[in-house]
Amino acid sequence: MNTKVPTNWRKNFYLFLIGQLLTGVTSMIVQYAIIWYLTLETGEESVLAIATLVGMLPMAILSPFVGPFIDRINKKFLLIFYDAVVAVIALGLFIYGINNDVYPLWMVFVTIGIRAVAQTAQMPTVQSIMPTMVPEEEITRVNGQFGIIQSLIFIVSPGIGAFMVATLPIHWVILLDVIGFILGAGMLLLVKIPEVASQGEKISVIKDALEGFNILRENKPMWKMTLIGALFMLLFMPAMSLYPLVTTKYFGGTIVHAGWVEVLFAAAMLIGSFAVGIFGKTKNRMPWIIAAYLIVGLSIGGSGFLPGNMNGFWIFLVLNVFAGIVGQIYTTMNMAITQQSFEAQYLGRVMGIVSALMSIAGPVGLIFAAPVAESIGVQNMLVIAGFGGILSAFLLYVTPSVRNYDKFLQRKLENEGQ
Repeated sequence: MNTKVPTNWRKNFYLFLIGQLLTGVTSMIVQYAIIWYLTLETGEESVLAIATLVGMLPMAILSPFVGPFIDRINKKFLLIFYDAVVAVIALGLFIYGINNDVYPLWMVFVTIGIRAVAQTAQMPTVQSIMPTMVPEEEITRVNGQFGIIQSLIFIVSPGIGAFMVATLPIHWVILLDVIGFILGAGMLLLVKIPEVASQGEKISVIKDALEGFNILRENKPMWKMTLIGALFMLLFMPAMSLYPLVTTKYFGGTIVHAGWVEVLFAAAMLIGSFAVGIFGKTKNRMPWIIAAYLIVGLSIGGSGFLPGNMNGFWIFLVLNVFAGIVGQIYTTMNMAITQQSFEAQYLGRVMGIVSALMSIAGPVGLIFAAPVAESIGVQNMLVIAGFGGILSAFLLYVTPSVRNYDKFLQRKLENEGQ
């Protein structure tokens, strides 16, 4: 489905990747710094829950409607615009912070919301750009390499954010967003992003969003895969939102131990990304995806049966490494299949619908996670999450059109390339 790419595509693509690394790491450091700032200033669970909701809701609500803009407007301009908006907000916060010691909560929540809106539009834009920049046979591998970048960002950002908040005034940390914008936009200006057929056409948000929904639904295997993925997220996200409490409340660990879980999980994702980057040219990715669901289900679900002490915690840590590795393999291969399944001029709209269906589980999970966990225990939330993974693997396997979809897709792409 991708457009014709030049022979020197590697230089162009890796410039793009470096630019995304620069903007991504500075943005994520600021994001974690804001969370640490709220934790230090308030120490209230409700404040963190509201902040998380504000950060998740834009993706769930707006994802279906950003696709039409992504497909119709110059994508390089869009990426620079997203980062520019965040940089302007950061500059305003920096100026306010020079004259004030504490940010009011409403200002922090508005900042989180605006950053979330920009991120909601940015990720589908990047995902729709990548298959137009590389040869068809390299899509899975470069998605793995992009996953490496994302994993590195998640590994280094929490620690750097915490260190900077502890040693610098928060407004100086927020200024990183401006620096990231300057560096990222500068790199992006050097990158050539191919235009697609729909660029420049008139935008009709509702009509185009419905068109993206219909295009996804017409591809029956992809539609079923998306619904199964959404079901998994619905059962999985409540446990994920309570992960720090699993460590501290059930296993009796500290915040430091909870941080180890986050860092090791991100490091495991990095290993998974390397694996896909090296072995990503497999002709049938569905067995990998089904196995990933199953292993995540067994690893996370099995954690709910561990003893509630530090001996159980160390096993929990190891199981999370397995879950992180195969989870990243699933994410990367599933994204590559999605990118190859739809024409470039429609990909933004389709990705918007997919993102909405997947991300709606986040706010739903946050609403129900706390009361359910209080009644059955946080460890049993892990069992529910594990059941979600095993059920998803079972549903994919017993649906022939889904189980065999990638073999069909590869034959179709080979025929189109002849």
